[in-house]
Amino acid sequence: MDFFLDQNNLIFLFVAIASGVMLALPNLLKGGSKTVTVQEAVQLANQKQGLFLDVRSSDAFKTGSIPQARNLPAADLQAKLGSLPKDKPIIVVCDRGRDSARVAGTLRKQGYDQVVSLNEGLSGWAQSGMPLSKKQ
Repeated sequence: MDFFLDQNNLIFLFVAIASGVMLALPNLLKGGSKTVTVQEAVQLANQKQGLFLDVRSSDAFKTGSIPQARNLPAADLQAKLGSLPKDKPIIVVCDRGRDSARVAGTLRKQGYDQVVSLNEGLSGWAQSGMPLSKKQ
C-alpha cells in the first residue's frame, strides 16, 4: 500500500496509464477496423482481386482517384450496401484515412469480413507515387 502513497510512484503510475490510453486511442477511434499500407493494398488488389471503394463525394472522386476504384459516397452506403461483394477484400479509401476507417468499421458490423481501410487515404496513395486517374 505504501507504493501507491509515495508521490514519485503516483506520478510514474499516472504517466504509465496516460501512455497506455494514448496508445489505444487511435484504434478505438477507428472503430476497430484494420488499416493497410499502400503496398499491402496493392497486394490485396492484385493477389486477391480486392476492390478499392472510394467513399468520397462524386465531385471529389472525379478530380482524381485510384484507377479501377469504385465510387460509393459514404452518405449513400446504406442504400447500396447489397451491391458490394462479400467474397472479396474491400479496401476503403477517403482523403486522409479517417472516414474510410469509420466506413470500414460499419461494413464489418454488416458482415463484410474482408474490409480494410487505406492508411492515410488517397493522400498517402499519391505521396507513394502511385497513379491517379481522373473521371469525367
